[in-house]
Amino acid sequence: MAIKSDVNKEELINNYNETLKNNSTFRKLIKTIKAKPEVAMKYTSSLEESTKELNNCKDCPGLIYCQNRLEGHIFYPSVNNEQIIFSYVPCHYTKEQVKAEEEKNTRDKDIFNANFKEIDITDKKRVKVIKWLKEFCDNYNKNGSFKGLYLHGNFGCGKTYLISALFNELSKKRISTEIVYYPELLRDIKNDFDTYGDRIEYLENVDLLLIDDIGAEKVTEWSRDEILGTILQKRMNNYKATFFTSNLNMEELERHLRINSYSDDEIKARRIIERIKQLTTDMELISENRRK
Repeated sequence: MAIKSDVNKEELINNYNETLKNNSTFRKLIKTIKAKPEVAMKYTSSLEESTKELNNCKDCPGLIYCQNRLEGHIFYPSVNNEQIIFSYVPCHYTKEQVKAEEEKNTRDKDIFNANFKEIDITDKKRVKVIKWLKEFCDNYNKNGSFKGLYLHGNFGCGKTYLISALFNELSKKRISTEIVYYPELLRDIKNDFDTYGDRIEYLENVDLLLIDDIGAEKVTEWSRDEILGTILQKRMNNYKATFFTSNLNMEELERHLRINSYSDDEIKARRIIERIKQLTTDMELISENRRK
């Protein structure tokens, strides 16, 4: 029995050393988790599985392409005394997805609860915008022609909250309102293209529309010309009040909407900006970051 045990131990050592020699990811993993050789060699096959999954993640373009056993997770080791414990840890795409969902839940809660009574009016930098919104609220009639607002400024200064407070107030008067986080809208349409027609038609005709965080999306001809351009043209034709929030001013947004430097592309970007100008009053809000 002693001879067999020695043979098994020698086989473990040889297998471990061979893997260590030929697999750079394996070597890096052993160094990262600070595993002693006499411990690590007992788990060589499982550690190889971890390196395989780590290699899968290196050039992975997204969750739908995940090749690991548990989608969006990595079979990853950690040292515990004289043992190595393996568990499934989320990859960076899964972490981003979770973070985005948490931010969306917070954003949705803020939007749902936004109201004029809770608006901070002590910041003088916000007074001009608040005054504009209250005047719009007092005078709005969905059968009339009203310009919305292109509200741009620094991150977290409360742009979406202020417009949400206006929408919540007017919704009490049975005025239909919709707030869409623009990058998310594009993702949703791509993921469920069967609803494309109904979705666009609704956004074209709702009484008040806020396109939130325009300029944060990845621009394609499809998103710019087929989605945004179509919605804006129809709302402009039907005199529908349209609002935007952005971290970019109009000039910066125009540059963002250019996919290349060709004159035809510049014209298409300019056309979007002209529609936004027709639909809105341009205002800037620079204030403290309220998300800190």
